[in-house]
Order: sequence, then C-alpha cells, then structure tokens
Amino acid sequence: MRPTLLQGHERALSQIKYNKDGDLLFSVAKDKVICAWYTSNGERLGTYNGHQGAIWTVDVSPNCDLLASGSADNTIRLWNVRTGENVKTWEFPTAVKRVEFSEDGKQLLGVTEKRMGYLGTIVVYDIRYGDDLSDQTNEHSLRITCEDSKATVAGWSYLDKYIISGHEDGSVTQWDAKTGESLMTMEVHEFDTTINDLQMSPDRTYFITAGKDKSAKILSSRDLSILKTYVADTPLNTAAITTKKDNVILGGGQAAMEVTTTSARQGKFEARFYHKIFEDEIGRVRGHFGPLNTIAVHPQGTAYASGSEDGYVRMHSFDKAYFDFMYEVEREQARK
Repeated sequence: MRPTLLQGHERALSQIKYNKDGDLLFSVAKDKVICAWYTSNGERLGTYNGHQGAIWTVDVSPNCDLLASGSADNTIRLWNVRTGENVKTWEFPTAVKRVEFSEDGKQLLGVTEKRMGYLGTIVVYDIRYGDDLSDQTNEHSLRITCEDSKATVAGWSYLDKYIISGHEDGSVTQWDAKTGESLMTMEVHEFDTTINDLQMSPDRTYFITAGKDKSAKILSSRDLSILKTYVADTPLNTAAITTKKDNVILGGGQAAMEVTTTSARQGKFEARFYHKIFEDEIGRVRGHFGPLNTIAVHPQGTAYASGSEDGYVRMHSFDKAYFDFMYEVEREQARK
C-alpha cells in the first residue's frame, strides 16, 4: 500500500471526509483552513477560507454541492463546493464539534460544546438546494439539549429516522430525528471515557464508536445493542468501517506528553486493521509521526485516508494482496 502524502495543513488534523463519488477528499485542521484534494493524484484543488478558529469538523452533502464545517469560532459555515464561497454562517454561544448531513442531504446536524454556563446541544437545520445556495434558513428545525453528559459526536441512522450521539461519559443515545425525544441511552464505553468518533456503516443500520478506553465497538442503530468489540492497546481517536471487505480501521495513539520513551512504535501511531466479524487484529499501517485523529474510507472501498496530529493526511490505495487476503472460513464461503 503506497501512501500519497497530502501536505496542506500547518497544525493537527481534526477530520477528513470523502465525497460520495470518492473523487474528492476534504480535510480540516486546527489551522482555520479547509482543504479539498483530488483523490486520484493527491493534488490540492483549493481551500475554503473564513473561519477564525480551529476547525473541528467537516462534511460534504451527498450531491457534492455544499460543504459544512464547524469551528472553535462558534460557527457552522456552509460553503459552495465549486466556487469556495461561504454561503451561510450560523452562530452559537460555544464551539461546534461535529457536523453531519443527513442521508438525503436535506438536513444538517451540529453538535455544540458545553462551556461557560451553556449546556451542550445538538441542532438540526433544513438545507435548501437550487440556483441560490445562500438561500438558507436562519432558524433551526430542531434543538436537543444534552442535560446529563455533553455529546461529543453524532450521526444520522438509516432513513434519517434517528440521530445517534456519543457522549463524554462513554454512553450512546438514540434520539427521534423528528421530535428530538430521547428514546434510549446505553453505557457503551467505560464510564467517563469520552467517545471520540462515531461513523455509520454504508447502509447506516449499524455504526462504530471509538473510545478513550482503548476500544472500538459496533452497535446496532435500531436498539443500540453492542454487536462487536475491538480491543486496542492505546486510546482511540477514530474508527471507520471499510465498504468492500469485512474490516474496520482504528486509529489513535498517545500524545507525546504522555509517552515516556520515544520511537514511532512506542507512541503507537499506526492505523490498525481488524476483522469486522471475528474481531481479530489483522495488520497495521505505519507512517504517521503523531496520534491518528481521523480516518475515512473511500466510498467504493478501494482506499482509505488518515489524518494525524503531525499535520499530514496519508492516502492509501488498497493493493491486490489486501483484497486477496481471506480467512479460511471466508475462502470456503467464496468457493460455494
């Protein structure tokens, strides 16, 4: 797997996202800039400038018309993907930690930080498309307040039926996406260990969480039951589900200040591949010089990218050996 190194940020990466076709990759970091990259050759297509603080999160609409970003400058911004124009800005009292478009792209959720007397919230906006992309509503269509533990990540389930949020105390909550009613909460990760990432499966019927408790778990979107658990030996910042093969990719690593002896191996700055069904670790990909903060998988399952504390994005295309590798059981199934 030969990596393509994308150098466009001066500070640590916070999130990367492929568009639906997989020909573009968007990256955001703590340096106020959003970068767009061609995935075919790693060339930088352009940047989106306007945020005044670290950018925590990014997402692109299914039709690739709009880009959404959330930042420490307390705003969610919408951008015209083609022109780079900032078409809408929503302001909040606190920082925005997560944005995600719904499956049909008609809604956008945002997760806001709990700070200075303000409780953490999950807000939803209706998104309009057409000739004038700046014609967006000022008012949110839904606002959920997290009374107990603040939400750190959130996503949409299948058919945009539920909003699923991961929390600072290690729990996951399922909300009714229309009414905002809390339907159920499950203790998923060890108590008081933050959930750092939540990514949906391609059909959104299940999702993966990455926790500070050194584990990642796959849960059912319908009843939040834990289906699989992947145990690592380092705090995890990110977890993704591969679309072609039954694998999951986990990323993490301890920050430099928590590591006593230094070597790239010591900090455990590797992307770890696990078998989705059997929960075994099957391989690692090295290369970063800092903890992995974000991993995204190409929609066609042909590649993956990782963004790290070291300021680089590494894009890897899966080679033939990756697709040929099978467990004996899988080989028997394939023969039938």
